[in-house]
Amino acid sequence: MSRQLLSRFALACLLGLPFAAGAANPVIEVYKTATCGCCKQWIKHLEANGFKVKAQDVANTADYRTKFGIPADYGSCHTARVGGYAVEGHVPASDIKRLLAEKPQARGLAVPGMPMGSPGMEGPRSDPYDVLLVKEGGKAEVYRQVR
Repeated sequence: MSRQLLSRFALACLLGLPFAAGAANPVIEVYKTATCGCCKQWIKHLEANGFKVKAQDVANTADYRTKFGIPADYGSCHTARVGGYAVEGHVPASDIKRLLAEKPQARGLAVPGMPMGSPGMEGPRSDPYDVLLVKEGGKAEVYRQVR
């Protein structure tokens, strides 16, 4: 391969990196209240893991949970949307990346409540919790156990 052809190929690869990175981690739209500190910490967790976040302060996050088909039983303090999926609560970025890679037939992921030790809820202890895969119709199954 000629040096000129190799240089052009390398340049094309370098120019394509930002597009490839954007495709791997699309923008996550987060709906949260203006005063919630743990929501801000969860957003920092997402950004530290390569996601671009578009946060919007709303009066009632439950409206978005309902709109995205997540039952109230799986609710938390913020709701998000990414790649056509809902993300409810303090779901780890690694699970969101897995969801986007596997593309299961589901509404999305949920971590009900606000478990200590989950992303955005770091503190003096880490409680066990489940990341749920919420299916159509509101049924859920354990996607990953965090222990």
